[in-house]
Amino acid sequence: MDNELIIREYDIYDKPKLIEILRSNVPKYFDVSEVDDFKDYMDNEVEKYFVVELNKEIVGSGGINFENDYKIGKISWDIINPNFQGIRIGGKLLKHRIELLKSMDSIEIISVRTSQLAYKFYEKHGFALKEIHKDYWAQGFDMYKMIFEG
Repeated sequence: MDNELIIREYDIYDKPKLIEILRSNVPKYFDVSEVDDFKDYMDNEVEKYFVVELNKEIVGSGGINFENDYKIGKISWDIINPNFQGIRIGGKLLKHRIELLKSMDSIEIISVRTSQLAYKFYEKHGFALKEIHKDYWAQGFDMYKMIFEG
């Protein structure tokens, strides 16, 4: 297989394609209201954000945000094009960010907030469920807070 997978830093020019990928995951994994939340995130909240390219095509993205003087690293806004889900691209992107966070001396906790629709993915990659909040993101989209335990 000569698939070339690249994980690189987000560029503002990636934004339209990433919005398109997010929309392709509505309503299966995201509520339509989250499209505007994602746009706001990209405009105002990006601290570290990465894009995944497969054979020079953008197929997904995911970020890291920080809290508590860089003691907490938060995995944020994981999105993979539905046509490329289930082939370990999301896992490679997650591993890339976990390794980056582990390399930072200040990081004590790695967390993620996800939904009931994706928490099993994070569980499979070493995260443990700590809290559930019903209808947090939108009606029918619960928030599952998870902590990385390796």
